[in-house]
Amino acid sequence: MKTAAIIGGGVIGGGWAARFALMGWDVRIFDPDPEAERKIGAVLNNARRSLPMLYDTPLPTGGAISYHATIAEAVRGAHWIQESVPERLSIKDQALAEIMEHAAPEALVGSSTSGFKPSQLQENHPDLAARLMVAHPFNPVYLLPLVELVPSVKNPPENIDKAKEILKSIGMSPLHVRAEIDAHIADRLLESVWREALWLVRDGIATTEEIDNAIRYGFGLRWAQMGLFETYRVAGGEAGMKHFMAQFGPCLAWPWSRLTDVPEFTEDLVELIAEQSDAQAGGKSIRDLETLRDDNLVAMMRALKQQGAAAGKLLIDHENSLRSPLADSVPLITQNRSVPVDWTDVNGHMNEGRYGQVFSDASEEVMTHIGADRAYIAAGNSYFTAESTIRYLNETLAGQAFAVATRVTLGEGKKLRLFHEMRRVSDAELLATCDQFLLHVNLETRKSCPPLPEVAARLAALSAAHT
Repeated sequence: MKTAAIIGGGVIGGGWAARFALMGWDVRIFDPDPEAERKIGAVLNNARRSLPMLYDTPLPTGGAISYHATIAEAVRGAHWIQESVPERLSIKDQALAEIMEHAAPEALVGSSTSGFKPSQLQENHPDLAARLMVAHPFNPVYLLPLVELVPSVKNPPENIDKAKEILKSIGMSPLHVRAEIDAHIADRLLESVWREALWLVRDGIATTEEIDNAIRYGFGLRWAQMGLFETYRVAGGEAGMKHFMAQFGPCLAWPWSRLTDVPEFTEDLVELIAEQSDAQAGGKSIRDLETLRDDNLVAMMRALKQQGAAAGKLLIDHENSLRSPLADSVPLITQNRSVPVDWTDVNGHMNEGRYGQVFSDASEEVMTHIGADRAYIAAGNSYFTAESTIRYLNETLAGQAFAVATRVTLGEGKKLRLFHEMRRVSDAELLATCDQFLLHVNLETRKSCPPLPEVAARLAALSAAHT
C-alpha cells in the first residue's frame, strides 16, 4: 500500500486527498484548521460520488485516511507528499522546511502552487531540492486529470519520470513543463482571458453572465474536446493550419485585444506551428477531425442536457419548443429521432441497453398522452414497468433516424401493456420490438393501485381504439 501525505487541506488539498485515497493510497493529512476534517470530508463525499461514475471498471479498494497534528507526523512513511498551503512563499518555506526535516529520503514532494517557480521553492531547502517539483492541479482535483509538472535544473530525470508514473497511476495526466515560467502554462492562458474579461466588464461591453455564455455556449465547448490549435486547424478547412494563419495572422496587429505584446508574425513562426499541428493531427484528415469534433460536441452537450445545465439547458428549451403533442393515431408514433453517438458501443452500433431507453421513452409518451404526465407524477401517481421483452432484430447505427410505433394491447384497471416496434426511417426495416407490461403505482405507498378516474378513462378509450 502506497502512502501520500497532504500538507494543507483546503479545496485543492482536499481534492488531492480524495484522488489518492480513491485510487487506493493511504492518505495522511495535516491542516491546522480545526474544521479541516469536516471540510475535507465534504470534498471526499463529493469525490466518492462522482469519480467512480467516470469509470466502467471498479476503482481500487480505497485507502485509509488519517488526520495528524503536525507535519512531522503526516509525512512519516509517505511516498508522495503534496504541499497545498496558502499561496505565500513564507508559508510554503516554513512547511517545506518541516517536510525536509521529517520526510523519508526517497519521498517525492509536489507543490500545488499556481504561480511560484520550482527554483523559488527549492532555494532554501537544498536537501529537498532534487525531489521537490511543482505539481499544479486543477479544481476539482479528483475529476480533472491535468497536472502541470514543473521541475528545475536541480531535479534529475529519474525523479521527474518517477513523479510522472505516480501521477499517471492515480489517473492524472502530467504535463511536463520544459522550462520554468511564471504561472506555468494553463494559468497564463487563463489569466489572459481573465484580464480581457475584466476590461470588457469595466468598459460596459458585456456583463459577467454574457461573458460566461460566450465561453460555455461557444469556444469553451470546442476547447474542451479539441484544444486551441487543433480547433484552429479544423477552422482552416482542407488547407489546414497554414491557411488559417494566413487568414488570421494579420489580426495580431489589430486592436482585437488589450494584450498588445504579441509575437512577430513571421514565416518561421508559421512553419513551426504548421509542423507541430501536422504532427498533432496524427495523419487524420480534416474530415476525420471534423467528425471527431462533432461527435464529441454531441456527446458533451447531451451530457449537459441530462444535467439541465449550460448549453444543455438551451437544448432542453429549444427541444420543448419543437415538441408537438402526440397525435391520436393507431398505432401511436411515440419516437421519431436519430441515434446519438453516445448511445453506440465499440462495434459502432447502438448498445442494447439503449433500446430499453428508447422503449421507456416511448412508454412515457403514452403516459403523457393519457394524462399521467409530470404533474400527475408530482401528485403521487405513476406507472412502473414490471416486465419487458425486447427482441434485437437488426443493427442500429449512430446518426440513423428511427421511429417507434406503439400499440396499447391492454389497458384496464391498474394494468397497462404496450407493444413497440422500432423501425429505421430510411427503409422501414424492423430493428427491434418490445412487449412492455406496466403497473399503476401510488408513489407514497410504492404499491400498485388503480389510476385516477380521468387517466383511467383516457386509457380505456385508447385501448378500445387500438384493440
